[in-house]
Order: sequence, then C-alpha cells, then structure tokens
Amino acid sequence: MHGLIQVAGIIDQAEANLIIEEGADWLGFALRLPAKNEDLSEADAAAIIKEIQPEHKGVIITYLTDADEIAAFCTEMGVGAIQLHGDVTPAELRRLRGLAPDLYVLKSLVVKADNIDELSTIVADSAEWVDMFITDSFNPATGAKGATGLVHDWGISAELVRISPRPLMLAGGLNPENVAEAIEQVRPAAVDAHTGLEDPVTRRKDRLKVRTFVAEARAAFARTAPDGARR
Repeated sequence: MHGLIQVAGIIDQAEANLIIEEGADWLGFALRLPAKNEDLSEADAAAIIKEIQPEHKGVIITYLTDADEIAAFCTEMGVGAIQLHGDVTPAELRRLRGLAPDLYVLKSLVVKADNIDELSTIVADSAEWVDMFITDSFNPATGAKGATGLVHDWGISAELVRISPRPLMLAGGLNPENVAEAIEQVRPAAVDAHTGLEDPVTRRKDRLKVRTFVAEARAAFARTAPDGARR
C-alpha cells in the first residue's frame, strides 16, 4: 500500500461528497472522543458510511481502548477500519484481532519531544496486531493527541517508517503547502489531513484546499514510490 490519502473530521454528507469528488481515498469520522466534542452524531456518520463506495473507505477515529467495545462499535457503524488514538495495550489489540480478524486497524503513535524510544517500543510490541501505524502531533498546551494543526518532528516519523514492519500514515499539521515536503522527507505510505484543509471561519473543508492537497500528495507519492509499489 503506497500513496493513500485520508481526510479526517467529516462533519456531514456534503463534506463527504466534496472529499470524494476531489480524489481522497479514505474518510475519517471522529467519534466517542474524550471531550465528547464530536463533529456529527453516530447515526449521521453511519448513514454517510453506508453510502461510501467500495473504492473508498470510511474510518472511525476514536479513543476507545477496550477490544469488545471497539469491535461492537465497528459492527454498529458498519465500518471495516478503525483508527485508535487511545492507549490501547498490545493485549487488547491482540483480543481485537481475534474478535474482528477482518477489521483494518490503525494504531496511533503520538510524537512528542524526543520520544522515539517510547514509540519504537510501541511499534515492536503492537505491530503483529495492527495493519498500519499513524504518527500524529501532541499539543502540550491542551493535551490533545491529533487534530492539533501542529507539525511534529518529521525526523521521528521518518525513523518510524524505517523500523516499522507495517506501513505508516503521516498526520499532524499537514496542508496543501507542506504535504509534498513531508512525503519527501518521511516517505510514508499514506497521509492524513484535517484542520489544514478547513476554512478558518466556517471550519468546513475548503474544496480548493482539498483539491490542492490531493494533487500535491499524489505528485509527491509518485516521485517517492518504491519500485513496483501499488496503492
């Protein structure tokens, strides 16, 4: 898998349609968050996910940590992929794989200052039970892990790409202006953007930003694709 583009923080059907029309692959729905500040209801998200065609994928982004609850939630929502931002232990990831063997599991790696050793341990302990890792940014002022609009040290993400036996998605402060440089420096299998594609006033995805982001990412992925790579 190489060259995949995810746009996260979908708020309604119109925004989902815009993102698909502009060429993104996966759509991320943030639900069951610690602060209960979801952008849309679970019922609305499930209705949008139901309409997504097979060439795209709806992904639940959540902080749930219990394997039983995660598996049940994915079944309820009708999704085949889950992005886990909570502190899910390797034991729970193993249980989740047993409960939902066909579920595509992304495990977050939250990049902080000089925490490469901690993240390397998570990769080593969790890789057997996940399909992809996603690096994201930490906001020390708010404690937020993801959807911060902040860029982290890409050198850490590049090192994780090097050592991980699973593909890695790069997130954290990506936008149309920096995504090409990020891909060229980190060499991820995928990228994710959220706040960097929003209109600062309406907080909705901006069509031109999404279009430009996708185009810049596609071009950078083409330049950095390993020999024989296929998305």
